[in-house]
Amino acid sequence: MNYLLNTIALLPLQTGVGGLPSQGIKVASATEAMIFAGSIITLVFVLIIINLIKGKFNIPSLSGSQSVNGGPRRFSVFALHRITNSLGLDREQTKMLEFVLKSDGVTDPARSLNSANLLDRHFKRAFRLIERTSISEDELNNRLAVLFATRNIIETNMGTSTTTSTRQIPDNSAAVLTIGQTNYPIRVISSRGDTLVVENPMSTTGNPLHLARGSKVSLAFFTKSSKGFSVESRVLGATDTASGPALQLVHSGQIKKLSNRRFRRRQTVMSTSFYCVHVQDNGRRKDKKMVVDKRKFSGNILDISIGGCSIKTSVSLSTGQRLKIEFTREDNSVVVALGEILRTDRSGVSTIMRIRFLKVPRKSLNSINAMVYEYAD
Repeated sequence: MNYLLNTIALLPLQTGVGGLPSQGIKVASATEAMIFAGSIITLVFVLIIINLIKGKFNIPSLSGSQSVNGGPRRFSVFALHRITNSLGLDREQTKMLEFVLKSDGVTDPARSLNSANLLDRHFKRAFRLIERTSISEDELNNRLAVLFATRNIIETNMGTSTTTSTRQIPDNSAAVLTIGQTNYPIRVISSRGDTLVVENPMSTTGNPLHLARGSKVSLAFFTKSSKGFSVESRVLGATDTASGPALQLVHSGQIKKLSNRRFRRRQTVMSTSFYCVHVQDNGRRKDKKMVVDKRKFSGNILDISIGGCSIKTSVSLSTGQRLKIEFTREDNSVVVALGEILRTDRSGVSTIMRIRFLKVPRKSLNSINAMVYEYAD
């Protein structure tokens, strides 16, 4: 420090020929040198404090992608809270989202919240972290319930899909083909060629329907993020594929958006058992009881969300019938739900039941969410 002060004290001196002070220039006193040195040190200290404040509060640049010092943007809790307020997240869900993003090293919350792929990566990492760090099953299910509630709210409020053509439909996607007034659950076999190839619906006798070239049909489908679309098309012909009999439809870019499903849905083929549930009414509201029939039926779940599922079965049940549904996951955990048949569709000799869940235990709800978002795969 003494060396620094001595050096600064010499700064005001102006030397002439031979190292002597120039005429007319007054040599600075020790007091003036001290004042000058103190000013320099104070200025440096203020600059350090300003930089620390900018780093702490992440004062954004005009471009919004970097901090003012040109370095990488730091995570801003204030920016995150502005975003979560517009999404409708409560305090607990906001804290969960902050945990999700920070645990995966996110520095730009807005970018992640506008990307379904990034969000799934962040939430999948958080899902596994919660599984490892929860000290009890009750704590595990509580934390997972908040995690998935947060993810579902964000899913509902995410931006619109960019699907603009039938060429963007993923292969093997579930869809509904409408012919006249009848709906047929089918799958899109391929959308990559000159024609849109879909499963040929089956008649009630189990044989492929014969549709004339030029027949008008409607196709409804949902993307992975549960955005729904419909399109009008025409039949070009029939063909055989490795997946069975198929129809060739005209591609179209005139896509109509349908109202969004409330929850993300996953296509699958999974065996399930179900039982009829009857409500016993003794005339008083509090005395109503639900009795599960002992007779067990079987079928395959074709798609599922936390709001309901579709089951393909050989059993014919009426709309409004309540069911107890059970299936076992690959980890041998059992998922149970109480559902109600909303409608039924014929698929050859089988029936496809569209079921709305009425009651799902918290543990089963977490299991369904983990399946739908593919976090447990």
